[in-house]
Parts: sequence; structure tokens; C-alpha cells
Amino acid sequence: MEGTVFTPCLEGMKHVKTEHGEMLTKPFLELCKTILPVIDKFGAAMTLVKSDIGGNISRLEKNYLSDPDKYKYLYTFVQVEIESKIAKGSSSCTNGLLWLTRAMDFLTELFRNLVSHKDWSMSQACGDSYQKTLKKWHGWLASSSFSMALKLAPDRKKFMDVISGSGDINADMERFCSEFGPLLHDIHKFLASVGMDDMKAS
Repeated sequence: MEGTVFTPCLEGMKHVKTEHGEMLTKPFLELCKTILPVIDKFGAAMTLVKSDIGGNISRLEKNYLSDPDKYKYLYTFVQVEIESKIAKGSSSCTNGLLWLTRAMDFLTELFRNLVSHKDWSMSQACGDSYQKTLKKWHGWLASSSFSMALKLAPDRKKFMDVISGSGDINADMERFCSEFGPLLHDIHKFLASVGMDDMKAS
């Protein structure tokens, strides 16, 4: 593997915003897709997360492809759905974007933990990031299935070996967190500004 498993993500991040700072739909979705191979390396522990992320990407992509000009910018989905009063629906793109962003928050926090806490086991790093990001939005059912899944977290050293490739994995992970974190923060800020950042899992 040329570089690390994060190399495509770091490349993709350069194209997500226009020079005026607007988020572009296609590059953002493509960027999220580059994270799926990273999740694969977790094996069974992340099956739930992966299918959730994949489903939300597909939902947004399907809408984007229905009218690429109209949905060129990421926030258009939300604005259109708010106007037509369907943004709060469980199958809305707004909901898809919110949960996609939250899943990415979880992963970013997890990688941040792996960089900062060299002595933590993988399940410790996963558990901590879950507490900080997704837990408060999950109901009891989602929360317990998530906790069960995290018990299947792979051995930390094996995982790091698998994702390292030929690059400097710690440097790449750190860069991923410091560059992707602010993008996610922008999306939350926008969703909060339209009152859509606090929907819980049903």
C-alpha cells in the first residue's frame, strides 16, 4: 500500500470546499467513501457503523444524482427539505447528513484517541470516543448493540500494522483529525443554525 490507509482521505479533503468556503456535495461524499476501507480494517466491530455510513452516503448520493446542478452544494439538501417540511423525517437527506457527520465525529475522535493515548487498548479508545460522540444521541437499543459490537474491536497493534502501509501512520492520523474535524464542525454549525443538529435516534 502506497502511503497509509489515510492517504486517499487526506487527498480528498483538499477538494471539499470551494475557495469561498462552501461545501461541495460530490467531493464531500467521495471523501466519506475513502474512509470506508479504514473502517473495514476494524472487522466485525464496525459492521454497524459501516452499514450506517454506507446507507447515508447512498441516500445523499441518490438525491445528488437526481439533479447535480441543484445539489452542487452540500447544504442545499437541507434547505430544500426544510422548505418542504420533510427535513425531520427519518428518511430525509437532512437526517442522513446529520448521522453521517456524527459517525464521522466518532471515527475522528477514535483516531484522535489512538494518537494521544498510546497505552489504550482498542476497545478503550472506541468506548471513550463513543461516550464523547454518539452515545447521547442513541436510544437504549442502539446504545447496547453498539457496546456489544465494540467488544469485538481488534487488537490495537494488529490494527495499526494493517493500516500503516508504507507511510507514517501516526502523522497521517493526526493530520486526518486536525483537517477533518473542522469540516465536521462546520456541518454541525450549519445544522444547528437551522435547528437540525439535535435529532435523536428513534
